[in-house]
Amino acid sequence: MFRDRNVALVVLARFISRVGGEAAFFVGVWGKAAYDLDASAGAIAILMAAMGVATIAGIVIAGVLVDRFDPRRVLIWSELLFVPAALAMVAAGSMTSLSLFAALLGLTGAPVFTAIASFAPYLTDDERRLEQVNSWIESVGMAALVAGPAVGALVVRYATVDSIFVLDAATSLVAVGLVVPVRVRPVRQPERSSAFSEMREGFQVSYRTRQLRFYIGLGSALWFTFGSFSALEPLFYRDVLGVEVETLGWVSTVFGVGLMAGSMMLPRLPRRVTSAVGVTVLTALNAVGILIYVGTDSLAVVVAGAVVWGFVIGVFFPLLRTLIHLNSPEELVGRITGTMQVHMHAGELLPLAVVPSLAAVWGVQRILLGAGVLLGIIGLAAMREAKAIDRIREAEVPPTERFVVADEPISMTP
Repeated sequence: MFRDRNVALVVLARFISRVGGEAAFFVGVWGKAAYDLDASAGAIAILMAAMGVATIAGIVIAGVLVDRFDPRRVLIWSELLFVPAALAMVAAGSMTSLSLFAALLGLTGAPVFTAIASFAPYLTDDERRLEQVNSWIESVGMAALVAGPAVGALVVRYATVDSIFVLDAATSLVAVGLVVPVRVRPVRQPERSSAFSEMREGFQVSYRTRQLRFYIGLGSALWFTFGSFSALEPLFYRDVLGVEVETLGWVSTVFGVGLMAGSMMLPRLPRRVTSAVGVTVLTALNAVGILIYVGTDSLAVVVAGAVVWGFVIGVFFPLLRTLIHLNSPEELVGRITGTMQVHMHAGELLPLAVVPSLAAVWGVQRILLGAGVLLGIIGLAAMREAKAIDRIREAEVPPTERFVVADEPISMTP
């Protein structure tokens, strides 16, 4: 795999940038809100909503830019714009200012994720290798989820929470240096029109294509569950487990070990797993991981649950991304990837309006458990449609024929 220098550089940039990002989110943003500023569930929900809305705006813009200019250019410029946004978090002294600066962080950080999620089809036109590249990109992202929170925990223990945001800015600059020499292959270019028309086309194709609509829906269901955790997970650690802030980092690291293992396992799984049924089974298995993770007040069980749930998610996301890439017209990869991410983040935002109130009545732990049960029901209910979609795929022309084959990649400069 890493005989391909372009893949190696993208993978390394992904790892380094996300180390800073995961440290900043799990220990920096959550830690500053819940521990430094003593935020309530409602205040954290507002914080996550501000960050989420801004993230959606960044994703919509980035999808068009990726299709127009390629993910390499978008990644470079968005990482550069992210640096001042990360440093601004240091100045936040209240939940109001933290929410404002977190929104800026989400707006500038979203194109980074959209670009990296769209990169694989620009590096290969082979179906099996597409899965491998997605798996590697996702695996190093998960490896960063192992390292990032641990680094954040060490920084907050020996320095300050604000130092984490300085680290985040530095890792973005390193990522830029790595991506600059990357070469991407030529792909079909979309017909140019207004930015709004191009955005709309990405949504329209996603909604009209049965397979894409299904996969985006499953991804959104999982992110709907994440929305409950965004507002309540730090409070679960503080109020149910009764642990210190650095535990967020250490358990997130363990969670990342599971994620990394799952991502690396995908290419080794039977080919039948790369199917609608496969991703639907994984949706239901996410519920099992959640129930273990938040089902007790024992830190040891929480750690075990983090590994189980992390492993399932680690297989789920690169598989979902590969299936979306395989069913996307080449000139629309960026916008359809953006559409997927918009719906996922929108799904994450929806629970923020209600879970703080529900948690006040029924408790943080019960609401998190309820989110897991709901996800399991959705997974089981989707199985019939998944089987129908797999029958459609078996009757279609092999999806790799949608890609343009190029003998050599070409260099794209910003």
